[in-house]
Amino acid sequence: MVTKLKPYNPSASDLIGEWHVIDATDQVLGRLATQIAWMLMGKHRPGYVSHLLSGDFVVVTNASKVRTTGNKARQKVYVRHSQYPGHLKKIPYEIVLERHPERIIEHAVKGMLPKTKLGARMLKRLKIYSGAEHPHAAQVLGSQRLLARAAEAAVSGEETAKAPARRSRKPEPAAEAPAEEQPKPAPKRRAAARKKAEEAEAPVNSTDENETPEAAPAEDSGEDQPTTNRRPTAAKTDESGEA
Repeated sequence: MVTKLKPYNPSASDLIGEWHVIDATDQVLGRLATQIAWMLMGKHRPGYVSHLLSGDFVVVTNASKVRTTGNKARQKVYVRHSQYPGHLKKIPYEIVLERHPERIIEHAVKGMLPKTKLGARMLKRLKIYSGAEHPHAAQVLGSQRLLARAAEAAVSGEETAKAPARRSRKPEPAAEAPAEEQPKPAPKRRAAARKKAEEAEAPVNSTDENETPEAAPAEDSGEDQPTTNRRPTAAKTDESGEA
């Protein structure tokens, strides 16, 4: 018997990035860059997908204390060209480490990420600082609290940690109402329905009311006919008597 498994395809709203702080003191540049790139792409998470931004945020401190192996500190050179003739620039590793130590780690990590728009978005999640201080303490603390809630939920057997407050909850389905009850019309529709009902009843009542008074004068007219006939008969007798 063949069993078919559905592929894991989460939505972008299900992927919540965590915050990690890495101290670069006395760490090898290449190995540190691979670790950072791994976290930015999200390959350390079970919900990794290659077409979505499933990675985390990474904060690197003490970038000026990173080290290299062998003679790379003296032999390594950063080359760039402005696309104009004679504008080739070569900057040794030691000078870059003194002036802009953040660029060393950023350059190494950028070469390990995808060369696409998604890779550019991943690189924006990398925060590098030459010293030990960074302004992302609030984000790191919020990420730790979220992980603690998820761990407590896993231990207690409850559901997984819920999404942050920034995502609005979906309204509950209307299946709770009994199926027999039909949805009530809007107030405007009720007024229109009442007017239609009144108009439908109005002609029926008007005919009944008109018929009853019409029947009464018809009977009265029939009873008054002898009186109208008596007057001319009386006049005839008077004329005949005078004659």
